[in-house]
Amino acid sequence: MLTLLEQLDKGNLWRSPGGIHPPELKSLSNQNAISSLPLLSRFVVPIPLVGEQATLIVSVGDKVLKGQALTEGAGFTYLPVHAPTSGTLVAVEQHSSNHPSALSVLSCIIEADGQDTWCELIPSQLEQLSKPAILDKIKQAGIAGMGGAAFPSHVKLNPASEIDLVIINGVECEPYISADDRLMRDYSDQILTGISIIHHLLSPQRIIIAIEDNKPEAVQAMQAAVTRSVLSNDMIRVTVIPTKYPSGGEKQLIQIITGKEVPSGAIPAQLGIVMHNVGTAYAIQDAVLHGKPLIERVVTLTGERVAKPGNYWLRIGTTVADALKQVNFTPDNSQKVIVGGPMMGYALANLDVPILKGTNCLLTPSQTEIAPDSDEKACIRCGECAVACPALLLPQQLFWHAKAEEYDKAASFNLKDCIECGCCSYVCPSDIPLVEYYRVAKSALKNTAEEKLQAEKAKLRFETRLQRLEDEKNAREEKSKQAAAKRQANMKSSDKDAVAAAMARIAAKKAQTANATTESTAMQTAVTGSDSRLIDSASINSANTKNTAVSAAIERAKAKKAAIAAQSLVDNQHNIIATTADSSTENVEPINVKKPQIAAAVARAKAKKAALANEAVHKDESVLSQNLVADETIETYSDADKTNSSDPVDNKKAKIAAAVAKAKARKASLSDELTDKNQADVINSSNPVDDKKAKITAAVAKAKAKKAALANGLTQTHQPIVSSTIDATETINVSSDADVIKIADAVDDKKAKIAAAVAKAKAKKLANSAKQEE
Repeated sequence: MLTLLEQLDKGNLWRSPGGIHPPELKSLSNQNAISSLPLLSRFVVPIPLVGEQATLIVSVGDKVLKGQALTEGAGFTYLPVHAPTSGTLVAVEQHSSNHPSALSVLSCIIEADGQDTWCELIPSQLEQLSKPAILDKIKQAGIAGMGGAAFPSHVKLNPASEIDLVIINGVECEPYISADDRLMRDYSDQILTGISIIHHLLSPQRIIIAIEDNKPEAVQAMQAAVTRSVLSNDMIRVTVIPTKYPSGGEKQLIQIITGKEVPSGAIPAQLGIVMHNVGTAYAIQDAVLHGKPLIERVVTLTGERVAKPGNYWLRIGTTVADALKQVNFTPDNSQKVIVGGPMMGYALANLDVPILKGTNCLLTPSQTEIAPDSDEKACIRCGECAVACPALLLPQQLFWHAKAEEYDKAASFNLKDCIECGCCSYVCPSDIPLVEYYRVAKSALKNTAEEKLQAEKAKLRFETRLQRLEDEKNAREEKSKQAAAKRQANMKSSDKDAVAAAMARIAAKKAQTANATTESTAMQTAVTGSDSRLIDSASINSANTKNTAVSAAIERAKAKKAAIAAQSLVDNQHNIIATTADSSTENVEPINVKKPQIAAAVARAKAKKAALANEAVHKDESVLSQNLVADETIETYSDADKTNSSDPVDNKKAKIAAAVAKAKARKASLSDELTDKNQADVINSSNPVDDKKAKITAAVAKAKAKKAALANGLTQTHQPIVSSTIDATETINVSSDADVIKIADAVDDKKAKIAAAVAKAKAKKLANSAKQEE
C-alpha cells in the first residue's frame, strides 16, 4: 500500500462530500493584470484590525509615514496596525465597521499629504535571519490570512507539533472572485519566494500548491515558477483539483488532497498539516525580504454596475465608496454592494467603511445578475440541504433548533462545524436563509460562552477576595496576640497586681448587682405571699432590715385582725356553749357570722402598716413572739382537749363553765380600757379603729384565727381554748400598747400615703360586702 507522500507524488486525489457547481462568472475581472488606483485623500484604519486589542501610540495631529506602526500591544495573537500612506492623523473616533451589523469601532482617520512617503524599511536576507527573527518580522508586519479568515500568520507558522505537509491554497472556488488567480499569474515568483520562507520555518516533507482546473493560466504560471525556484521539484509540486464549490475550504481541501478528515473541534496542525493562501505567501516575502508591512492587498472589483471591473491593489483603510468611485460605479435603485462572493459574502448597509486585510472582493450586481429577495416559505423537508452540505451536517435540524432558539440543541448537532458556505441556502427550494439562522445561533452560543467565562472569572475574583480578607483578619489577630504577649512579658509585678485588683472589683460589682436583683425578687415574693410566711419566724429573722420591717408590718395587721375576731368571739361565747352542749360528740363548726366585719377591720388595719420604721423592728418581733406563745398555748389546749375527749360529759360541761367564767373575768378587766364606742367600731366595722384599741383586739383576733383553723378537729371541750385565747390577748395587750404609740411616731409619710390609699380602697370594698351580708 502506498504511503501518503507516494500518493501525493503520483497526484492521487480524493472526493469531498457535498458541494455545488454555481456559475463561475470570473471572466469579468480576470482578463486584465492587477493595477493600482490613484492615491486617495482619506483613509479609515480600524483599531484593532486583527488579534488582541492594541494601544494607540500616536495622537491626533501627529504626522505619520507610510508603513508606520500606529499601535503597540502584547499577546501571542497581537497584530499591529500601520498607516497606509503618509499624512496627518486628524481624528480618532468611532466609525462604522466593515461588518454586516455596521457597528462602530474605534478608528484612526488619516488625511493623506499626497507624498506617500515610506517610513524606514529594513530589508533582510533569509540566510541572515534566525527562525525567531523571521517570525518576529512577520508579526510586526501585521500579516494575517489573506484568504478571508484573517488569522495571524505567525501563529500558524509556529505550531506546537511537527508539520509534514504544507498546502498553498490557490483554489479560489467562489464565483466572481479572481484576486488569487491574477496574483498567481502576475506575481508567481514572489509567491514561490514566500513559499520558500514557509519551508524554511516549518521544514515539511512536501509542499502542495492546489489550483482549480478552471484557472489554466495560473497553473502554468506556478509550474513555471516552481522550476525556477530554489526548492527542488520533488519537494514542491502543483496539484490541479476539480472545480467544485466549496473545495477551497480548509477542511475540504485537506480531504481532497490527502483523504484525511479533520476531526470536529481539531485543527489541521494536529494532523501535521498547515495551509496558507497564495496572497499570504506573497505578503510574507514582502515583509521578510523588503521589510514592508501589510498595508495593501489585491481586491476584485466586479459586477455589472462597475464600469471597469478588475483586480486592484487597494490600501488597507480605503473606504468602499472611494474604491468603487474610482472604477465608475453606478448604483441601481436598491443597489446591493456585497463584500466577498455571492455565496459567503454579506451586503453592506453603509459604503463609508474601510477595506480590511480579509477583504478580497467587492461585488456590485445588477438586477439581472442577482435574484431579488424572496419571502421565506415553509420547509418541505426535501433533504437537498443535507445532500449539498460539504461538512456532512443536518441543516434541516440545525434550522429548526436555531429558529426555535434552542441553541444548545443546535450545538449538539455540531453547529460549530458549519463553514457557512451557503450551499444549503443555494439549493433550498423554499428560499430559507439557512446560513443566517446559523450565524445568529453561533453568535448566541458565543455570547453565552463569554458570559459563562466572565461569571467564572467573577467567581474566582470573589473567592480570592474572601480569602484575602480572611488572611488579613488572621494576620491582625495574630499581630494582636503577639502584641498582647509582648506587653504581658514586659509588664511589671505592680502592673499585674493592679490588673488583678481591677478584675476583682469588676467581679465584686457583678456579684453585688446579682444579689440586689435576688433580694428585690425575694421582697416582691414576700409581699405577695405574706400570709403563708407569717408563721415562719425563722424566715423573718433571717431577712435583711428592709424585708423584716415589711414583714413586721404585715404581722401587726394580722394581729389587729385576730384582736377583732377575739372580741367577736367573746360576744358570742354563749352561742358557742350552747352549741357545745347540744353536740357532745361532734366537732364544732367554725363561726363565720362576723367574718365580713373582721375583713373590713383588717383592711383598715393594713392602712396602719405604713407606720413602720427601722427602729421599731425589734419591738415588732417581740409582739410576734408573744403571738407565737399564744398560738402554742392554743395548740396545747387543743391537744389536751383531744386527749380528754373521752371524759364524761359532766366533766366537760364543768370545764366549759369554768372557761366561760374565766373569760368573763378577763373581759371585765379589759372593760376599763375599752369604751363602748371602740367596741362598737370593732364589731360593726364601720368606723376607723383607734390604734391602741386595734392592737388589743389584734391579739384576740389572732387567737380566733388559730381557733378557726383548728375548728374541724376540736370536740365539745373547746371552752378552755377560749379561756386561753383571752389570756393570750391580755399578754399581747400589755406589751402592744406602748409599742404601737412608738411606732406611730416613725411613720414614713410617703409610704403611709400610698399604703393608706390602697388600704382605704380595700376597706371600703370589704365594708360594703359586710353591710350586704348583715
